[in-house]
Amino acid sequence: MAEYKLAEIEMRFAEIIWRNEPLSSGELVRLCEGELNWKKSTTYTILRRLCERGLFLNEGGKVISLVSREEFFARQSEKFVEDTFQGSLPQFLLAFVRRKKLSDKEVQELIQIINEGRAKE
Repeated sequence: MAEYKLAEIEMRFAEIIWRNEPLSSGELVRLCEGELNWKKSTTYTILRRLCERGLFLNEGGKVISLVSREEFFARQSEKFVEDTFQGSLPQFLLAFVRRKKLSDKEVQELIQIINEGRAKE
């Protein structure tokens, strides 16, 4: 299972891949040079590290994600709720709405999300 925690610079690197995939490793080097001011060796080192963690694949000079951006953030969110609220989504929502009141539109969107995600009995 992939590790779903990235340092800030790894996150910026991952965003480059997600934004441009599929891309060649050479194109990734060029993008990282322009956006992160990295040398080729730095790009390949970080790419190897994130491939080993199961987030990306570099095969035949082509770089793709094994975990989508959406899946990555969903897993991070699940881990946060698990670690901080003992896995209780209602406790998380309670903490959230104590500081930020929801608009009627947000409440309706949440009701729709809950209905769509409701376990079938």
